[in-house]
Amino acid sequence: MNTFFHSRNAVYLLVLLSGMAALSWEVIWQVKATLALGISAWGTALILATTMGGMCAGALIAGHVLADKSLRRPIRLYGIIEIGIGIAGLCLTPLFQFIEKLDTYAYSEIPEAATLVHIAGIVIALCIPTLCMGATLPVFGLVARQFRTSIAVLYGLNTLGAAIGALCAAFILIPSLGLTHAAWLIASLNITAGLATFLFKIPEQEDIRNQDLHKIESADEFSLIKICAIIFATGFSTFLLEVAWFRSLTAAFRSTTSAFAIMLSAVLIGLGLGARLVPLLKKLNLPLGAVLAVSGILILLATPLVERFDMFTPTMVESPFLLEARWFVHTLTVVGIPMLLLGVALPWLLDSQQSTGRWGRFYALNALASIAGALSSAWIFLPLIGFARTAWIGGIIVLAAGLISAPRNQYRRLAAAGLVALIIAAVFESGVGRTRALGWLVLIYNDKLAPLHDENNPLKVLKSYEGPNATITAVQYTGNKSALIIDGFVAAYERPEQNRASVHYMPWMGHLPMLAHPDPRNALVICFGTGQTANAVRNENPERLDIVDVNPQVLKLAHYFADNQNVLADPRVHTTIMDGHAYIRRTNKIYDVITLEPMPPTFAGVNALYSQDFYRTARSKMSADGMIAQWLPFHLVNPYYSRAIAKTFQSIFPNSILWLDPVSETGILLGSKNPDIDLAGLWPGYARPGKGRDLTREQTQKAVMLKSQELEKYSRSGRIITDDNQLLAYGDAALQFYSLENDQEKNIKDLLTFAPSFTLPVNPPSSPSP
Repeated sequence: MNTFFHSRNAVYLLVLLSGMAALSWEVIWQVKATLALGISAWGTALILATTMGGMCAGALIAGHVLADKSLRRPIRLYGIIEIGIGIAGLCLTPLFQFIEKLDTYAYSEIPEAATLVHIAGIVIALCIPTLCMGATLPVFGLVARQFRTSIAVLYGLNTLGAAIGALCAAFILIPSLGLTHAAWLIASLNITAGLATFLFKIPEQEDIRNQDLHKIESADEFSLIKICAIIFATGFSTFLLEVAWFRSLTAAFRSTTSAFAIMLSAVLIGLGLGARLVPLLKKLNLPLGAVLAVSGILILLATPLVERFDMFTPTMVESPFLLEARWFVHTLTVVGIPMLLLGVALPWLLDSQQSTGRWGRFYALNALASIAGALSSAWIFLPLIGFARTAWIGGIIVLAAGLISAPRNQYRRLAAAGLVALIIAAVFESGVGRTRALGWLVLIYNDKLAPLHDENNPLKVLKSYEGPNATITAVQYTGNKSALIIDGFVAAYERPEQNRASVHYMPWMGHLPMLAHPDPRNALVICFGTGQTANAVRNENPERLDIVDVNPQVLKLAHYFADNQNVLADPRVHTTIMDGHAYIRRTNKIYDVITLEPMPPTFAGVNALYSQDFYRTARSKMSADGMIAQWLPFHLVNPYYSRAIAKTFQSIFPNSILWLDPVSETGILLGSKNPDIDLAGLWPGYARPGKGRDLTREQTQKAVMLKSQELEKYSRSGRIITDDNQLLAYGDAALQFYSLENDQEKNIKDLLTFAPSFTLPVNPPSSPSP
C-alpha cells in the first residue's frame, strides 16, 4: 500500500477520478439549473459562462498565490481542493431549492430584477466548486514536478476521466440514483479522493528541486504573444466546434440525454488523448504548428461528413445499445481525430512552463476563449451562416494558429493543403437550411414509418432558423402540406390528405379539456408546434388564451401552417417565450384549462413536463373546476413508461381518465381539480357553440378508455416520475425510443386488459366542420 501511494500510478488514478467527478458535476449542475430556472439558451449560456469563468478565476488565483512558493506537499493541497468540491456538492440540492424559490419570488414581485436574480443564483451555487476546479490546474504542475511526470499527462488523464464521467452520469448514476443521491455519491468520491492524498508518501526535498531539470521543452519555444494567440485560438475553436457540430449530431441522433453524453464523451476522449500524447509528440520532434495546421485541415474535411450524419447513421434498430455504440464509434472517428490534434496545444504549452503563475494565466486565457467561442457560435455565427460554415470558421482559425507557429519550410505545403480542404468543404456542403433539412424525416402512420419525402416528392425548405435554442425548420412535403422539424425530429405536421389520422389527436388536445369544463374562460397551451392544439382551444371560445413555448422561432413559423387558421392573430391570444415548467411556477395567473403536447417524453428537458413536481405546481394554478390534458404518446414509449406517466398524472389528479383518440389511437390523460366532476360522461362544452369538432358527444364519450378507478389499477405498477429521478430522460426510456418494437400495439393490448368492454373504433370520423 505504501509503495502504491508513492507511485505515479496513484497520482494518475487520483487525477482520472477527479476528472470523472468534475464532468459528472457539470451534468448535474445543468439539469438542476434548468429545473430551478427553466430551459433556455440564455440559461445554458449562463451555466457555461459561470462554470468556465469560475474555473478561469480559480486558475488565476491559485497561480498567483502559489507563485514562487515551495510546497513540500502539493498533492495534499490538491486533496484539500477535492474535499472542498465534495462539500460544495453536498450543499447542491438545498442551494438550488433556494434558487428556485428566489426565482419564483423575483418573477412575481420584482420582474424587472428577475434577470439579475437569475445570474446571482447561478453564481452563488457554482462559484465555490468552479473556483476549486480551476485551482487544480496550477497544482497539477506542482504535483507533476514532484512525481516526475508531465503536466500534459495529468491534464490528459483528467480530461479522459471527464469523458468517462459524462457517460457514467448519463447511463449509470442519474438513472440508478436520481440527481440528489448521484450528487451525494460524486461528493463522496471527491472527499474520498481528497482524504487519500494524505496517504501519499512525499519524496525528499532535494528530489523536488532536481525536478527543475526535468523539462520536456523550453519555455522559449514560442514568444509569449504567439503562445497566447495559440491558446486563445484553440480554446475558442474547440467550443465553437462543439456547439456547431453538436447541432448537426443532435439532428442525426435526436435530442436525448444519452445522445448528448455520447457526443460529449467522444470530443473529450479526443482532447484527452491529445494531451496524453504530448510527451510522445515532443520526443518525435513534431512541431506544434504542423500538428495544429493538420487539425485545422481535418476539421474542414470532417464538416461535410458531420453534415451528413443523418444520412448514413441509423436511427432505429433492433438493439438500441448497439445503435448507441455505432453512434459513439462514428462520432469518435469523424470528430474525435481532429479534436485529438486540437487537444495537443494547451497541454503542450503548459508543459513548457515551470511557473504556477503562467500555468494559471494560460489556463484562464483558454477558459475565457472557450466562453467566447461557445457564445459567439450559438448567438452570432449559427443564426447568420449556419452550423457548417461556423465549423469552417473554427477550422480556419485552428489552421491559422498552426501556420503562424509552423516551421518555415512547412508553411507553404500546410497552407496549400488547408486551402484545398476549405474548397472541398465548400464544394461538398450539403445545403442544410436552404435545400435540405437535417434529421430523421419520417411521419408515423398507424405506428408505421413513412418517409416525409422521396424522389417523386422532394422536400421544399420554407424557412429555417439556427440559433442558441435549436435548429427549427418549416418544410413543405407531399400534398403541399407543411411540417415542423425541431433538431432533426418531425415535431408536428399538417394533416396529409391521404392519411389524416396521424395528427387527429392534436386538435383534440385542445377540444377535450375545453369540452370537459363547464365554463372555460382562461386557457393555457404549453408548446405551440404547428398551432393545431392552440387553434382548437381558441375555437372553443375562451376569453383569453395564453401560449407558452421555449422556442421563439416556432411562433415565427406559424404562418406556414394553414391548419392553425392564423390563431396567433386573434386578439384573445397572448404568447410568452419561456420554458413551460418555469412558466407554471412563475405565473400568478389561474387557468380553467391547461393543455400541453411537448416533444417526445424521452427528449432532453421534457421529463420536467411529465413530472409529479410539475403537475403539483400546475394544480395550484388551476381554478376550482380546472382541467388539464397531457399527451400520452403510445407510439413513443413502451407500456412500462406509459404506466409511469399515468401514475404520475393521477397522483396529483385523482379524478382523471385516459381518453384514446379514436382515429390515431394516441392517448390523452384528462384530469380535473374538482373531484366531483364526471369526466367520463358530461362534456358540457357540447352545449356551447364551437368550431372544428369532428367527434360527436357520443363518440367522445365512447373514446374514454379508462375511468378513474380503472386508470388507478392500470398505473399501479408504474413508477412516479419526478424532477429528481429523471425517469424519462435517462436510462432505458431513452434507449427504448430507438427500438423497432411496435410500442403502440403493445400499449393498446396492455390497456385492453384493464378495459375489456372497450371497443376500438373501426370507422374514422367525418371531416371537421369549418
